[in-house]
Amino acid sequence: MATFFTSDTHFGDPRILRIDRRPFPDLPTHDRALVEAWNAVVGPDDAVWHLGDFALGPPPERIGELLGSLNGRKHLIVGNNDGPATLAATGWASVAHYAEIAVEDRRLVLCHYAFRTWNGLGRGAINLHGHSHGRLKPIPRQYDVGVDAQGLQPVTLERILISRRRGGGGGKSGKGSVKPVEKRPEPSA
Repeated sequence: MATFFTSDTHFGDPRILRIDRRPFPDLPTHDRALVEAWNAVVGPDDAVWHLGDFALGPPPERIGELLGSLNGRKHLIVGNNDGPATLAATGWASVAHYAEIAVEDRRLVLCHYAFRTWNGLGRGAINLHGHSHGRLKPIPRQYDVGVDAQGLQPVTLERILISRRRGGGGGKSGKGSVKPVEKRPEPSA
């Protein structure tokens, strides 16, 4: 089981194509492409932490359908564009505004928003966030996991850390630094 992170999918949000200039002709194509990119890397038994702005605009039943179509056990860290229908949708393993977790022996502080300082910063804790759509200048141990900064797909902590070492990592310099739709390995027979 792997753990993935993502943010700012904005399913059903008509503003997203214009504001972030995502490369899709229309919203249905956008939503299908993000579902395909998600499922290409996330397996059914993986955990996914979505750090906010999952969907804005679709009716509650569509939000439930979207959640059901996405692989993995999904946790939501609430973003500023997550309305009551997103929060109440069945399919979330948990819903919170903030979380501190450990992955690969690293302490992570998860929130939709980037912090200037965070719990454990002086002891090596890492802040993962969304909201900024790849527009913030990276600072040490802070990473934008939003789809605009991470090749339109969820990413593992290992991949996030490698991308920063290569000069990317979820800021202006990291936009598009992760190749989109990298396939997950097929299970061994």
